[in-house]
Amino acid sequence: MARVGFKMQLKPGNEIEYERRHDEIWPELADLLHEKGISQYSIWRDGLTLFAYLETEDPTLMDQLPKQAIMQKWWTFMEPLMVCNPDNSPVVTPLEEVFYMA
Repeated sequence: MARVGFKMQLKPGNEIEYERRHDEIWPELADLLHEKGISQYSIWRDGLTLFAYLETEDPTLMDQLPKQAIMQKWWTFMEPLMVCNPDNSPVVTPLEEVFYMA
């Protein structure tokens, strides 16, 4: 199992709405993430910085997510709340794991 951590940024004033939208995550999006081997997915917030952590059976399967219509629809839905790329995907900063204790 691979562990993946990354950061994203909220736009000011969107903290509550971001959490609300994730509380109501679309079942078809959750299904897609599970289909691509993603589990233990969580997001924390520090001010406007979001830290995401997930576990995946095969990190290369995540490369298929941007091609999925439901993923693109979610990005468009979330774009007003987050710092995003021109394709509406969130700007993601990968994090390097420096310590792990099992």
